[in-house]
Amino acid sequence: MKKRVFSGTRPTGRQHIGNYLGAIQNYVSLQDEYECVYCIVDIHALTTLENTDNLRSDIYDMALDWLAAGIDPEKSILFVQSHVPQVEELHSFFSMLTPLSWLLRVPTFKEKAKVQPHNVNYGLVGYPVLMTADIALYKGEVVPVGEDQLPHLELAREIVRRFNTLYGKVFPEPQAKLTSFPMVAGLDGEHKMSKSYDNQIEISATPEQVMSRIMTAVTDPSRRYRSDPGHPEICNVFKLHRFFSPDKTEGIAAECRQAGIGCVDCKRMLAANINAKFTPFREERAVLAANPRYVTDVLAAGAERAEIIARETIQEVKEAMNLPRRVYLDTAGHTDA
Repeated sequence: MKKRVFSGTRPTGRQHIGNYLGAIQNYVSLQDEYECVYCIVDIHALTTLENTDNLRSDIYDMALDWLAAGIDPEKSILFVQSHVPQVEELHSFFSMLTPLSWLLRVPTFKEKAKVQPHNVNYGLVGYPVLMTADIALYKGEVVPVGEDQLPHLELAREIVRRFNTLYGKVFPEPQAKLTSFPMVAGLDGEHKMSKSYDNQIEISATPEQVMSRIMTAVTDPSRRYRSDPGHPEICNVFKLHRFFSPDKTEGIAAECRQAGIGCVDCKRMLAANINAKFTPFREERAVLAANPRYVTDVLAAGAERAEIIARETIQEVKEAMNLPRRVYLDTAGHTDA
């Protein structure tokens, strides 16, 4: 029997190259080996998102990109976090047994609090508890993470372990599946690729848009003229060549160092290779987008499948915690107990 993978991602709309290299391609490859549950965690987004005007469209665009990239709704469960309300129920139960000191020591909370000192909300502090509920509700056994995310998963394991100790073993302790999440530099050469810095290349961009964006990319700052020898090891564009021109990087580096090619030539080659990589994706995305209800239907079906698991888990949790069962009145006003 396949082990169950769980992974959740905040809705960020149209996906960019950093998203693809860091997560999406990994999600696709896991489908053959595991039973995969992939969740768009819109409730998590509310901890930092004060303007929700684009939330629904961001969820739609993210799901469309994932599906076009190869996430198969027949193999995987793909759904929106808020469509399965049991996650908030389990979040509440877990919050009753998670010491506040555990949450206040989380580095991510401290970082977020500095970024948004005007909005240090309860949800921001309790973010790891909700994350644990996401994983545990579907009895996720494997969670794909990078090394920098291991502390967050260890906290989830501590919360699950505490529940199992207090009330009996209900949940498996999720295990990390270390994966390579490359830090993809943005076009500005200063930050990682992110919409926040407007330094991204969307995987759904047209060939013309890709070329236009690449031409704005910062390259070797020490190379002022075409005849100057380059230093590919510090060039932002060359870093992207490593992903999209893997069999040509040595030649590109050698030519750059000898001023055999200029930065414009280098950018054009990169744009051509990115476009070649994502041509099949764009074609598939156009087909899926032609049916406006496709994404909605996939997410609805995914939520139904996810909720079947969630209901069973919540029932086990309530039994373990000795919470009273709800009884219902019949037509005569009597309970069915």
